[in-house]
Amino acid sequence: MSAEKRRKIEPSEIRPAPRPAGLVLDAQLHLLDRQVLDVDGVPVTTVDDLELSGPAPDEPIPEGAAPPSITALLTGPVLGTRIFGGRPPSNRLIRIPWDVVSGVDTVITVGVRSDSLEASWVERWLRNHVIGRIPGGSHDPD
Repeated sequence: MSAEKRRKIEPSEIRPAPRPAGLVLDAQLHLLDRQVLDVDGVPVTTVDDLELSGPAPDEPIPEGAAPPSITALLTGPVLGTRIFGGRPPSNRLIRIPWDVVSGVDTVITVGVRSDSLEASWVERWLRNHVIGRIPGGSHDPD
């Protein structure tokens, strides 16, 4: 290569990448393993995975294409796969559509009641069959 082609690029010449429109989140930092609360502050579940729009995971993103965006939060029985490795079958994961998410902070808030989400069945079952049977577990302390 000639010296012209191998010219050193100065840091002042590098322009930052354009920011996509909308809220930019770090999935691992802001979303995964976060508790999901309904509109009344009732715990629903925790986020185990995300569903993204865009190209398949192994396909390159074409230049100029929109970046992938979140279409749903996924939750389900993932403890075994975290211990032993692998992925749970996609039909075992429960989807919470991204359009019902109303806030992302230390917890993720959805703008609907937990009874309308399939993901809350575990919390309801534990409340009714485990916590409710512990002495004092069925009512608020005085």
